[in-house]
Amino acid sequence: MIVRRLGTSDIAAARALNTVYAAAFDDPVTYRADRPDDAWLARQLDRDEVIVLVAELGGVVIGGLTAYDLPKLEAARSEIYLYDLAIDAAHRRRGIATALIAELQHIAAETGAWAVFVQADYGDDPAIALYTKLGVREDVMHFDLPPQPRA
Repeated sequence: MIVRRLGTSDIAAARALNTVYAAAFDDPVTYRADRPDDAWLARQLDRDEVIVLVAELGGVVIGGLTAYDLPKLEAARSEIYLYDLAIDAAHRRRGIATALIAELQHIAAETGAWAVFVQADYGDDPAIALYTKLGVREDVMHFDLPPQPRA
């Protein structure tokens, strides 16, 4: 297995990762519907603040993560938000998620990020166990606020 960061030429791997996300999160609407075109994906993969890592076995994407480097205003630093992480069901419990997170932590160190943070849903016991093993737990509340057009 190899872990690597995607770049502008990795459109097929990005699409394969979205397929893994759709299955792992049982959310085909979010991860498969209204797919962006290749040019849009290439622009996102070219951005330094968009971090997409994949785990590949024999050239096949079996897992990955998407993270965002968020610059802060209160200090000259950034934090990396690990937004999505999923491993294909047939390849779980083999250290792949830990390897992906370790690579993200290396990227955080290289870019001078202050921390990597991630959220987990109550009831997602495997994710909670993984993140508890790797970091410090904070109990916070999460709210989705809808965009509001100007009147």
